[in-house]
Amino acid sequence: MNSKVFFRILFLCPLIFVYCSKEFHPVGVSILNESVFDSDKLEVPIFSFQKKTDFFQTDGLPLAQLGEINHPIFGLSKASLTSQLAIPISDPVFGDISEQNENQTDDDPSKINENETVTGVFLEIPFFNNLNDRDNDGVIDEFDIGPDDPLSDSDSDGIADYLEIQDGTNPLSQDSDNDGILDGADQDNSGYDAENKVYQIDSIFGNKNASFNLKVYELTYYLSSLDPENNFESINKYYSNKDLFEEGFSGEILYDSIYSLDFNELRFNFSEDDSSTPDIDEREKIESRLTPRIRVPLDKNFFQTNFIDKEGSQELANQDNFSNHLKGIIIKGENFSDNLYMLLDISQASIKVEYEYDKYNKNGTEDDTSDDFIEKLNKSIPINLGGIKINTILNNNYDFEIENQISQSNQGNPTSKIYLSGSSGLHSKLNLFSSEKESSISLNDLRNSNWLINEANINLYIDQLNFSLYSSLGIVNRLYLYNYEDSNPLNDYVLDETVSQNPNEVQSKKNYYGGILEYDDNGMPYRYKFRITDHIKRIIRNDSTNVELGLVITSNIDDISLREAMVSDQIIKYPSAALLNPLGVVLHGSHPDEENNSKKIQLEIFYTEF
Repeated sequence: MNSKVFFRILFLCPLIFVYCSKEFHPVGVSILNESVFDSDKLEVPIFSFQKKTDFFQTDGLPLAQLGEINHPIFGLSKASLTSQLAIPISDPVFGDISEQNENQTDDDPSKINENETVTGVFLEIPFFNNLNDRDNDGVIDEFDIGPDDPLSDSDSDGIADYLEIQDGTNPLSQDSDNDGILDGADQDNSGYDAENKVYQIDSIFGNKNASFNLKVYELTYYLSSLDPENNFESINKYYSNKDLFEEGFSGEILYDSIYSLDFNELRFNFSEDDSSTPDIDEREKIESRLTPRIRVPLDKNFFQTNFIDKEGSQELANQDNFSNHLKGIIIKGENFSDNLYMLLDISQASIKVEYEYDKYNKNGTEDDTSDDFIEKLNKSIPINLGGIKINTILNNNYDFEIENQISQSNQGNPTSKIYLSGSSGLHSKLNLFSSEKESSISLNDLRNSNWLINEANINLYIDQLNFSLYSSLGIVNRLYLYNYEDSNPLNDYVLDETVSQNPNEVQSKKNYYGGILEYDDNGMPYRYKFRITDHIKRIIRNDSTNVELGLVITSNIDDISLREAMVSDQIIKYPSAALLNPLGVVLHGSHPDEENNSKKIQLEIFYTEF
């Protein structure tokens, strides 16, 4: 017997004392005799049932969804965004002087009407950026020719990437400053701005080059944080089927134009030349940079009237007043030229209001007013997309077979396939040890056996024939298996402390617990595997309750937070991370057709009998 089995036995000695013969062997040759132990594998049926949320809670999610994707299996999903707005401080001052102090009739000539005038308003919603850099050489994996080699040379100019980062040259170009001299021989690369960045945009599904009609409306409905139907005594929840635009709560149109995404870094030069540096034209120098994002101009007159001109008023006295005054915005996309569905960093989204104002300049002579003058200065102030933010997510026209599987499940019949999707709320309920007639061994048999459970796995095989229909849209990289009855994670999830070497790779944690997409020898996605050894041990040896399991896709294996969802006229707690992805996957269920019987979902138990 190998040492691994021996130490497992020592670790689980209480179990041995319970289930072994009362005639104990002395430590030595007898207990190490291979003939005493017999290792084997048992396959136990799992029964899969198809479920679908009717709607789910979308307020308080960590990101926003916007777009439209027509999936050949999961139907048409459309997402729009509604958000409250938040002022950065209560009673903000525009310009340099408060409204109360402007035009004071005293001896200070600098207290003038500043005439604040909006010059530009921009809605900005950043994209998520993939920052994975496994070898820490300064080049993200997407563009690194050797993502696991810290000495890689991505542009093949003879200089390692990390050295180019240190030297301030471009590791992705042999001629950083485009002067015709390669970096290896160039003594002067000052023409290259080392602060320029190249980004890999994450969480954009479909055709990134698709165009669409982007619309931004004023929201005229107050999003209350307390439930008016419960006398404002409980927290108000907002769900995916809440469409305030269709309900008629849109006001002025703030933006309405055809739009295409731009994934380049946004760079802004200085607007004025500094006269103190005559040899340098600052207007040709970059003043600020922004990560790639949606950035569109909004109606200036609207924010002049409803924001800047309200300085010193009760409407801006505090956040509650402001939320009642300017209730929020609705963001929609229509007439998409192709599939395009975006997950956006709503936590960093804002409306930037730029304005100019008059400032009294004493020209450095406090006691001499003859050379004083009034100048125009510029400032900006953000209005954050804060407070309550909700996604309206509508899904229809999904494959008729999905409805058939749901109907069969509601009648208590296990399914031939498992359909999992995020935005449409498709998930599965799994039952273990639920039917003795289809298994050669029952749960009671296992509990009465002299077995040491070494490992227990659930294998889920992709329906590769169906996969060809939607492979161009992408594939789900991770699934999540949990306790369906109380929505808590399984103990195997909790015990698994494996982490990725790169902290940004959230989907590469909990590797032993699993649920990670695997590929076959032909490079085709074919399986997800979960190790639930502790869960099975608890059921068999500790008489733990054999609970139903839930199976969903996940956008973040670290996120086990929950949202309410309606399933078959019953409110349940549903994993938040399962709602943040428009894609899906079709798996073979517990009762596939005969041709795919070898791919049905099963529980495999590796054990040692003693």
